[in-house]
Amino acid sequence: MFARNEIMVHASPARVYRYASDTERWPEYLPHYRYVRVLLNEGNRRVVEMAARRSGIPVRWRAEQTNDPLTPSIAFHHVRGWTKGMDVVWNFEPVDGGTRVSIDHRAALGFPMNWIVGKFFIDHVATRTLRRMKELAEGSDG
Repeated sequence: MFARNEIMVHASPARVYRYASDTERWPEYLPHYRYVRVLLNEGNRRVVEMAARRSGIPVRWRAEQTNDPLTPSIAFHHVRGWTKGMDVVWNFEPVDGGTRVSIDHRAALGFPMNWIVGKFFIDHVATRTLRRMKELAEGSDG
């Protein structure tokens, strides 16, 4: 399974990255996130347990998160939950007028899980996440 969600944000890559890499604050930023617990923090590498809602349906997973502020990019490797083994990469590409932010999900889940997880859950949650990150990064709060 491969899924890509992307959005154009009228802000610098560093500004968008600042919000996106701050996963422990996602429940504050993103109304569809129930919680993010940092279980291990080693600088740019951490282990997080994340929980969100998809139209009221609770979803939860644990992932190793690696932040790269220089590129910038954020990588997640899911280590627990239905998406165990999934790799997720956030990319922040500078373009005229701002940043193209994309989230790539890769996993070998098998049918029908590829469709259920990919289209029903990932696409919905990632689209909402990107829309809200856009609002935050384009806002005037700093």
